[in-house]
Amino acid sequence: MTKPDSDIAARQTEAERRNARDLLNILHQLAEKGAKFKSLHDPWCDTSTPQGELLVTVLAGFATFERHLIKARTDDGRNRAKARGVLFGRPRKLNADQRREAMQRLANGETLVDIARSYAVDPTTIGRLATT
Repeated sequence: MTKPDSDIAARQTEAERRNARDLLNILHQLAEKGAKFKSLHDPWCDTSTPQGELLVTVLAGFATFERHLIKARTDDGRNRAKARGVLFGRPRKLNADQRREAMQRLANGETLVDIARSYAVDPTTIGRLATT
């Protein structure tokens, strides 16, 4: 609960690291209740002065812009890697020949557990082969 003309101090502005819009919304809610915010860790984050409010707003805008740039660069890099044939994700436990052989053994009636033991994998790995 916040009283008018209160000053709220925080060690870090975690909301700013997540989402600039969240930080601005929180600061707006505090301002509506008459409170001012000051970060002990980030001296620029101080809404007790008009200059501080301006700086918080501008820096939040830059943070959002930077996140968009980072996303665009990583998306571009990911697309270029895919075009080169780079595979993403966890490496397969079984190669193509082992997968074919395991499927044939399943078709011949062997149990998932026996097949999995012979390849040193979990039975779930063999079970997934049957569903693909």
